[in-house]
Amino acid sequence: MAKSNLAYFTNDDFSKKTDNELISYAKEGNEKALEYLFCKYKDIVNMKVNKYFIIGAEKEDIIQEGMIGLYKAVKSFETDKQNSFRSFANLCVERQLITAIKTSNRQKHIPLNSSLSLNTSVYEDDDTSLMELFNTNTAEDPLDTITKKEYYTLVGNKIDKHLSSFEKQVLSRFAARR
Repeated sequence: MAKSNLAYFTNDDFSKKTDNELISYAKEGNEKALEYLFCKYKDIVNMKVNKYFIIGAEKEDIIQEGMIGLYKAVKSFETDKQNSFRSFANLCVERQLITAIKTSNRQKHIPLNSSLSLNTSVYEDDDTSLMELFNTNTAEDPLDTITKKEYYTLVGNKIDKHLSSFEKQVLSRFAARR
C-alpha cells in the first residue's frame, strides 16, 4: 500500500482510528473516511483483480468492479456481527468480481459485447463513419415500392403485347448495356 495516498488524510488523523470507527464515520456520510478506507484497502482489490479476466473489459473496468465490492463491504459491514473488516472486504470484493464475470459471460450480453460503434471509421484512410453510410434518405416508402412494381408490371405487359421477339431482344440488350 502506498503511503503517499494515505498521507493525504493526516489532517483528519484517520490513521489512528480503527476500521470500525472509520466505517461508522463513512456510514454517517463522512466522505473523507470513506476515501481513507478505499485507499487503505485498495491493495485487496488489486490483488483480487490480478486473478480475474473479463472478455472485452480493460483492467480498469475490473478494478472498478472490485471497488464496488469494497464500497458494498463498507456499507454492509456490521461491527457486532463480523470479526474483521479486512476479511469481510476480501470476501465482498471477490464476490463482486465473480458476479461481474458471470454477468459478462451471459448470452444476452453477446450483442453488446460484440457490437460495433456507428461512429467507427469505415475505411482506414477515410473518415467516413458507418452512420454516414446508413443515410436515412435512401429508405424507400412502401407505397412507392408497390406503385413502382405495378408500373413495371404494366410496362412489361405492354412490351410483351406490342413488340416482336426480335424487338424484345434488342430492347433487352440495350437495357443491359446501360
